[in-house]
Amino acid sequence: MLLEEVSSLETELHTIEARRNSQRMETLLHPDFVEFGRSGRRYTRAEILNEFGPTSVLQTVRSGKFDLAVLEEGIALLTYASAHVDGDGKQFRHTLRSSVWVCTGIGWQLRVHQGTPTEARSLSD
Repeated sequence: MLLEEVSSLETELHTIEARRNSQRMETLLHPDFVEFGRSGRRYTRAEILNEFGPTSVLQTVRSGKFDLAVLEEGIALLTYASAHVDGDGKQFRHTLRSSVWVCTGIGWQLRVHQGTPTEARSLSD
């Protein structure tokens, strides 16, 4: 059940609706959020919030092979695979991802995220 809840929050972050809703993004991203992108670049919460907004453009993202490890009560590590999808349905930018989610007074928030480029792979579980 926790896997479903956390993976649902994670995939919500892949949607244009969430990315264009700054209030929702502020709720989902922990105040101390940090991301290590697939490029190797480090991003802060402020940089992510500034990057996305009402006019954001976002390619479709597919994800799968979710796995969850509870590190301790209120802290969970979500791992999964993702890929961007072009207009023809072709997948590209295959990435292995990991996210640390923490349960706070306002719910589960994403604290740390990392993406690592990988070869093309199936996203089916």
